[in-house]
Amino acid sequence: MTGAADVIAVLQPILGQPADLPAREPEEVPEPVGDPAPNERRRIVALLGPTPVEIDDLIRLSGASAPVVRTVLLELEIAGRLDRQSDGRVCLV
Repeated sequence: MTGAADVIAVLQPILGQPADLPAREPEEVPEPVGDPAPNERRRIVALLGPTPVEIDDLIRLSGASAPVVRTVLLELEIAGRLDRQSDGRVCLV
């Protein structure tokens, strides 16, 4: 037991009656992104160049989902091929 259930378990003998926990809706768990498809990765990299671009523009122009675009950008950054500008734009190094 954790949280509210612990408190109720302690209080039940004191109250002398069973206490019901309030109903909670199940939490949504986001689906994992997984690896971007090779064609998605190529399309995103092809949109990048030496001129900084907005990440939202990359998402819109590539047709890929935001998590996929961000995954590709992270891969490029780890590889030392991406420069992040202070205003949030990105470009190839």
